[in-house]
Amino acid sequence: MAVMHPPDLIILDLGLPDEDGQQVLKKLREWFLGAIIILSVRSSEEDIVKALDNGANDYLTKPFRTGELLARIRTALRQTQNTAQLQILEFDNLAIDLTSHTVKLNNEPLKLTSTEYALLTLLAKNEGKVLTHQFILRQIWGPGYTEQSQYLRVFIGQLRKKIETNPNDPRFISTESGIGYRFCAKAME
Repeated sequence: MAVMHPPDLIILDLGLPDEDGQQVLKKLREWFLGAIIILSVRSSEEDIVKALDNGANDYLTKPFRTGELLARIRTALRQTQNTAQLQILEFDNLAIDLTSHTVKLNNEPLKLTSTEYALLTLLAKNEGKVLTHQFILRQIWGPGYTEQSQYLRVFIGQLRKKIETNPNDPRFISTESGIGYRFCAKAME
């Protein structure tokens, strides 16, 4: 859900029913640039240090005071807004604003679905790297979709139609046959 509708801030409990909160935190930090505040009953120094080392911006133990939580949220949002000005990825005529979740091509806004946006940002943040089909599917649709490569082909095709001058000879998103896709900022030679 966070991939499809990126929030400004995430409040995460470490005691989750399906997965350990520390693992969820690590997965979020692979792509999420916003603030993450841990709100947990776990109060050991080891848990707090581990969460902060895994990418949490702040840690608050339960029971907590509402005013303190709200103050920590305001502080975390201020900190991320100060760094948000640097969160525009630019590749020639393509600009991806990670803060406002907008994309411009030739300085004109593009209309992307939330899935297309998530896919484009995942590829662009890993510019030059080959991302496997399974990795992309897991990141965008979740672990239950790692074998659903037809989803990926459809969305890559839609994305190419929107950002490429010639979708049949893509400049930005290249196919690595049998492996995955690569986002290229410079023309491949």
